[in-house]
Amino acid sequence: MDRISAMRVFSEVVTRGSFTAAADTLGMSRAMVTRHIAELERWLKTRLLLRSTRRLSLTEAGEACMARSRQLLEMVNDVEQIVGQNDTEPHGQLRVAASVSFGQAHLSAALVDYLAKYPRTRVDLSLGDRPVNLVEDRIDLAILVTAELDPSFISRKLSTCRSVVCASPKYLATREIPQTVEDLARHNCLTYSRFEKSQWNFSRHGVETSVQVSGNFSANEATVLLQAVRAGGGLSVQPDYAVASLLRSGELVEILPEWRPRPLGVYGVYVSRRHQPASMRALLDFLAARFGPEPVWDRTTGIFVPPVLEEACAA
Repeated sequence: MDRISAMRVFSEVVTRGSFTAAADTLGMSRAMVTRHIAELERWLKTRLLLRSTRRLSLTEAGEACMARSRQLLEMVNDVEQIVGQNDTEPHGQLRVAASVSFGQAHLSAALVDYLAKYPRTRVDLSLGDRPVNLVEDRIDLAILVTAELDPSFISRKLSTCRSVVCASPKYLATREIPQTVEDLARHNCLTYSRFEKSQWNFSRHGVETSVQVSGNFSANEATVLLQAVRAGGGLSVQPDYAVASLLRSGELVEILPEWRPRPLGVYGVYVSRRHQPASMRALLDFLAARFGPEPVWDRTTGIFVPPVLEEACAA
């Protein structure tokens, strides 16, 4: 038996909380995972795991084995990196989490191209807008779009997300177009439940300002707010990646283009730098190269200005 491999499997089972999840991550069958654990227990002549229908738990011997296995695997990982044995073809499954809006707009297509480049890999993508617990949710990599990253996270910045204040021509047709940041306080502002719900922050040429806003509708998911804006419900801060095409077509109008909302970072967040599989490193490199500091979704030219806004600007 390859005892190093058995320890890797054992560590993955403990981390993932199940034989099936460990098998998916390692790219092997559940039967093979079970065999590795059985062989390790036979070699050590003791039970390491207590199995029930609901959960796995470590025995006292299992806890001691887990601590020492991690130390040994760290040493093996260091040796592999030194001698270059980690540069193998990426393989196995990665569980990735992201917001619904970013997942739909750009991440899913990027993952398809990643899988085409590395055909031995698989991705299980989980979309949602609630906070992610990497360990409890068994997530290998979370893609977060945020202004304030938890300092306890291990992360890599992949790109920058800029945003705009926008509205539909339908909404603007019967209201005075905002000419200053302060004017936003007199409009129906659709907001995110968990982010800058009552205060919007802006900058222009290094000058920062903020305004208190209010509205009759908020939501915890960006695509829901975007649909409300398209329906004429009010103003909203929306990421460039979600509204670039709508601004170009004229379905939405950018408000106060000289004032930009606070930019956000796009980060890849993961549990540990050690024991990072080749598939994870390859995916982080791929996404960083794909999105980059000046992402493709940022608008450059061709923004349509509807007559209602031209008249307001001329006045």
